[in-house]
Amino acid sequence: MKIGILETGEVHPDLKARHGDYPAMFEALLGAADPTLEFATVRVVAGELPASPTQADAWLVTGSRHGVYDDLPWIEPLKSFLRTCYRARVPLVGICFGHQILAEALGGRTVKSDKGWALGVQDYRLAIRPGWTAALPDRFSVRALHQDQVVALPPNATVLATSPHCEYAAIAYGDPESPDAISLQPHPEFGPEFLDELLRLRAGTSFPAEAAAAARASLARPVDSAAWAELIVAFLRRIEARRAA
Repeated sequence: MKIGILETGEVHPDLKARHGDYPAMFEALLGAADPTLEFATVRVVAGELPASPTQADAWLVTGSRHGVYDDLPWIEPLKSFLRTCYRARVPLVGICFGHQILAEALGGRTVKSDKGWALGVQDYRLAIRPGWTAALPDRFSVRALHQDQVVALPPNATVLATSPHCEYAAIAYGDPESPDAISLQPHPEFGPEFLDELLRLRAGTSFPAEAAAAARASLARPVDSAAWAELIVAFLRRIEARRAA
């Protein structure tokens, strides 16, 4: 299975040499769950778009420092491409910004939340338990870094996971037992060292220094990122089996 990674953000140059870019993080995360997966990156943030939804077997939209409401020339074309993929039932996975823009593209709404930043290890709970979520515990933790969040669901969308800070933390599109797209607000691809360095780098500028310090302290806690990788692969393999049937 070939996963097309839609790169919508760039890692800070001070961190990229040590931690790689966002596509590399996703390749490591998902490749550990299924070494047979193949990957190809399309640099949407640089103005690229795939020629066709069928250029890959599935598409994953990365995180980004940008907002879905930003006036950037690639935002609307990306939304249009995601709608085309969804209509064609080409599988979609969105993470953080990808979670937000997928919701926006399909009729939902994302805003800069008045709840403020979610930083460091955050706790969530499953709202429903479809069969392909078997790898994930009912309550799970993932590293996060976001202020924007989805505040209104698109049609035909179901909340998969929630938290007091983020009501729509994970979403399934279509039949929850066999969805055509899934998305997640936090970052299973972020390692603790990368997020620690990013929090330290942006403390006092992008977000308050005290909040960054508390978030850095939380990084010693265990997370369920590997379980999320298994869940994403299970979602993709279920669609692959559905196509072959």
